[in-house]
Amino acid sequence: MDSQFPSEISARIEACGVVAVLVIDDAAHAVSLAKSLLEGGIDVMELTLRTPAAIEALTTICRDVPEMLAGIGTILTKQQVVDVVEAGAKFGVAPGLNPNVVSEAQRLGLPFAPGIATPSDVESAIELGCRELKFFPAEPSGGLTYLKSLAAPYAHLGVRYVPLGGVNIDNLPTYISDANIMAVGGSWLAPRSDINSENWQVITDRASAARRAVDEARGE
Repeated sequence: MDSQFPSEISARIEACGVVAVLVIDDAAHAVSLAKSLLEGGIDVMELTLRTPAAIEALTTICRDVPEMLAGIGTILTKQQVVDVVEAGAKFGVAPGLNPNVVSEAQRLGLPFAPGIATPSDVESAIELGCRELKFFPAEPSGGLTYLKSLAAPYAHLGVRYVPLGGVNIDNLPTYISDANIMAVGGSWLAPRSDINSENWQVITDRASAARRAVDEARGE
C-alpha cells in the first residue's frame, strides 16, 4: 500500500530532518515560537496534545505562520482526530498504535504516524496501511542499533521512521544518516520552560544548530 502521507508533506518532513516536538501552555506564545524555529531553519513542528492550549496554538500558527508545517502529536482518541483536523493539522502523530485512531485518521484524510517499538507493532501498522512510523521511545528502546534490526525485515515495503525519545544534538547526525530515518523528533529544541520564559533566541540558536547538523550529516 502506498504512503498515506502526501508526497509534498513527506518531502517537507524529510528535507527538514528534525520535527520540533513542543508542549505549549499558552497559545499566546504560538506565533513567536513558530517564527523562532523558522528563523533557525526548522519548518516542521508537532504540537503535543498534553495541554489545553495545543489546539488553539495550532489554529493560530496555521493562520498566522502558514510557512510552518504544523502537525499534532499525542493523539490518543478518535475525537481528538476530529478536533485536530478541524483545527487545521497537516499531520498527526501518536506515541502508540491504536487501530481505532488510525482508522479515524484515514477516514478524515489526516496523514498519520502511529508509534511503534516492536516487530509486532510494525506489522500491525503495515496491515493498517501505515508507512511512516514514530519509533518511541527511541533511546530507551535500544536506539539506532535496535531500530536497524527492527526495520530490516520491512525495509522492502518502504517503511520509514521518525525516532523520538532521547534524540539530541549529539546523536542527531548518527540517526539522520541512516536510510531508515525520515526525520527525528526534536523535543530538545524548545523545552517547555524556554517557551514559557519566552527564550526565543535560545530556541532559534538550537534550531540553527540542528539545521547545520542535519545538513552536515547529509553532506549538504
